[in-house]
Amino acid sequence: MGTHMKTTIDIADALFEQGKHVASREGITFRALVEEGLRIALERREQRSAFVLRDAAVDGTGLVKGQVWALPRELAYDDGPA
Repeated sequence: MGTHMKTTIDIADALFEQGKHVASREGITFRALVEEGLRIALERREQRSAFVLRDAAVDGTGLVKGQVWALPRELAYDDGPA
């Protein structure tokens, strides 16, 4: 593999112990396990697509530009004319 960067990271004690145990059990270094996890996390983020709100429009004329919201509010809450 190419060059390596040395760095320091803070990891919760329990997570570190669990990682050391898994690395030992699998016969790999803790560094290899951390690198694998980071690669998986980065790949997962690259695969995410941007959220697109589905078109939930309904048939009808809808509100006209500049229309006052008083009538729709009255109709929605059955307040009657203001």
